[in-house]
Amino acid sequence: EVQLQASGGGSMVPGGSLRLSCVASGFRFSSFAMSWIRQAPGKGLERVADIMNDGKTDYLASVRGRFTISRDNAKNMVYLQMNNLQPEDTAVYKCAKRGFRGTVVDGRKYDVWGQGTLVTVSS
Repeated sequence: EVQLQASGGGSMVPGGSLRLSCVASGFRFSSFAMSWIRQAPGKGLERVADIMNDGKTDYLASVRGRFTISRDNAKNMVYLQMNNLQPEDTAVYKCAKRGFRGTVVDGRKYDVWGQGTLVTVSS
C-alpha cells in the first residue's frame, strides 16, 4: 500500500523550532520529488518546500532561510526543520509525493498525501 505518515507537530512559542518527519512506503521513494504542504485555518493549500530526487530544494518565499527540507532515501524519510517559527506558520502540515496526476498545488501535482500534523505557534 502506498502511504505517507507525518509526525513531529506540536505547539511552540514564536522563535522556537520544530522538526517534522514523514515516512514513505509502497513506492520507490528515491525516484520522486517530495514536498511539505500546509493549510492554515480557513485558508487553502500552500506549498512550503520541495526536494527533488536529486536533492535540489525549493521554498516558499516566506519560509526561505528559516525552514530546511531534507531527505534520507535509505530510510524513505523526508524532513522539515522549522526554525524561528512565527504565528503565521500555524497550520496543518502534510507531506506529499509529486506525481503525474492528483491534487494541484501551486502548479504541481501530488498523488499521495500524508495525514497531516498540526503546528501551532503562539505566545
